[in-house]
Amino acid sequence: MAEQANLIIDVPGLRVGNAIDAHVATGVTVIVLDAPNVASGVVRGGAPGGRDTALLEPEMTVPGIDAVVLSGGSLFGLDAAGGVVNCLRERGIGFKIGNATIPVASQAITFDLLNGGDKNWARKPPYWDLGWTATETASTSHFQLGTHGGGYGATTATLKGGLGSASMTTRSGFQVGAIVVVNAVGSATIGDGPHFWAAPYESGHEFGGLGLPKPMPSDALALRMKGGAPPSTTIALVATDAILTKAQAKRLAIMADDGLAKAIRPAHAPMDGDTVIAAAMLRKPLQNEAVDLTEIGLAAADCLARAIARGVYEATALPFAGALPSWRDKFGRAP
Repeated sequence: MAEQANLIIDVPGLRVGNAIDAHVATGVTVIVLDAPNVASGVVRGGAPGGRDTALLEPEMTVPGIDAVVLSGGSLFGLDAAGGVVNCLRERGIGFKIGNATIPVASQAITFDLLNGGDKNWARKPPYWDLGWTATETASTSHFQLGTHGGGYGATTATLKGGLGSASMTTRSGFQVGAIVVVNAVGSATIGDGPHFWAAPYESGHEFGGLGLPKPMPSDALALRMKGGAPPSTTIALVATDAILTKAQAKRLAIMADDGLAKAIRPAHAPMDGDTVIAAAMLRKPLQNEAVDLTEIGLAAADCLARAIARGVYEATALPFAGALPSWRDKFGRAP
């Protein structure tokens, strides 16, 4: 077996590309699905934004998708999908209707409009071009986490957010991975300290190896959220090499979504747009349907929780006055 990268690209058939605009302080992450797949998803946040997410429901006709777009920019970021699908169409990727090629890209957006970047972009926001660039450069190579791609402008209640990813192999041999943009209204860390809510699920020292605080701070469960409760969102893709039906992919997305609650407090708030898409890459059959799907769903939730912590742990602060500190700015490098 090839060496694992602890990234979603450990699931065969996926390529990831990132593009940023540092002046605007925003970015786009694109995951291209090169193999036949089945995809579904869930939207649990109270203020979501997306494109072509309705077709992910099990009763809809299209079984799979060509790309997932995780973008900053709020409503303006929806332009990114235009760049993505046009880049894919130019390469002949998409389903055919007569002589037309129509790629399918499902998108979720985050609100990063108040992070200090210059949003006075006049007639044309940068997202169409960012979507094209991220798609054009998508590869199976290792990619950076933290302040990159769709996570470039992301923040949490207390620290800089970012792009995170993680993977694992289940006991039954299924590959599972997650990629996430962490722009939560809540906090990924416990109280005012360095420990992550996702600590019980950590693999090795991927986000510091600190474990849980002992004892827990007396104010650990106090509500921490962005001042004024602006729109926020954590958006993600989870993927597996299992052969699933679209209804099973929906169940996978539902189970994976629990990773948000494992890693962020609070999650699924009224001002969040939390969205999780699940893709099955159709390589390995289930042997015991209920048991295998349960195991894959649990692994996806754990991977998503770990990816969220990694996105915050690896982030660097934006270079603007008043910008939130990164985890390492505040706590230094973990031992």
